Amino acid sequence: MRVLGIDPGLRNLGWGVIDADGGRLRHVANGTLHSEAGDLAPRLLTLHRALWDVLERFAPGTAAVEQTFVNKDAVATLKLGQARAIALLVPAQFGLEVGEYAPNKVKKTVVGVGHADKRQIEHMVKMQLPGVTLDSPDAADALAIAICHAHHIRAPQARIRA
Repeated sequence: MRVLGIDPGLRNLGWGVIDADGGRLRHVANGTLHSEAGDLAPRLLTLHRALWDVLERFAPGTAAVEQTFVNKDAVATLKLGQARAIALLVPAQFGLEVGEYAPNKVKKTVVGVGHADKRQIEHMVKMQLPGVTLDSPDAADALAIAICHAHHIRAPQARIRA
């Protein structure tokens, strides 16, 4: 199963693609989509087009997006939510089911603790995907989201077989 993980962001949207075959994970690609400062609508369109290209190029079978956490800056949270909508919309336009995971769930799945920092996430992504070169911390987060999704979509199948 090819899995796309997306770490939503208006300025930097991280993405990562892995192949999951049973318990084995293999890195396919990762990157960061950027939008320039300015009006919101063109920035969202830029992200939409670029994410569309990622899905066309790598043809994932499923996708996962990190849930938004609410911070003290309501305007920033709202803008992040709009970027997150793009992250949900594009895979849905390709007919994919999209999993959603809280940041702590991703960290607990990949690192083993729900309050891991970025360095710990990057380290564990590199451990689980040997030889990976990370495009950015956002791309590392996206790969962590993909790894989390691969583990959680596989878990129900493992319980049925047991």
